[in-house]
Amino acid sequence: MTTPIIMLVLMIVPCLAVRALSSVTHRDFDVRGAASIGLGILFIFTGIGHFIQTEPMAQMLPSWVPERVLLVYLTGVLEFAIAIGFLVPKTRRFTGWVATIVLVLFFPGNIYAAINHIPMGGHAWGPVYLLIRAPLQAIILFWVYWFTVRQPNTARR
Repeated sequence: MTTPIIMLVLMIVPCLAVRALSSVTHRDFDVRGAASIGLGILFIFTGIGHFIQTEPMAQMLPSWVPERVLLVYLTGVLEFAIAIGFLVPKTRRFTGWVATIVLVLFFPGNIYAAINHIPMGGHAWGPVYLLIRAPLQAIILFWVYWFTVRQPNTARR
């Protein structure tokens, strides 16, 4: 059940480190870039899970889904591609949109796994796990939007 905490730490620490460095040195650093790097690290972490926990992740999908193991591998590769996109400054905004779509599309798998008590990553707790997973998903979606999709207001007042 520590996975959500690990995910948040991986995502947030680069941004916090840059903010702290900025405070100490009184220099401006690219907070959006650091947050994007955190997202890249997060998606590498989750992508690795698709290759280490392949069979349990396949069980998170309904039995009527064809080629569940292959689908888990393919989505792991997709998460690696998203990670790379967050690490490349020119592709961050597009990658943010892709990540947003992927996160929304993956969430029903978490609902199915929780309702069916799939013994993977806390889903065995049943629907109560969604009280953790849904806010985590919302935080990740907000982070993606705020630091990669949203166009910062650069107008001076």
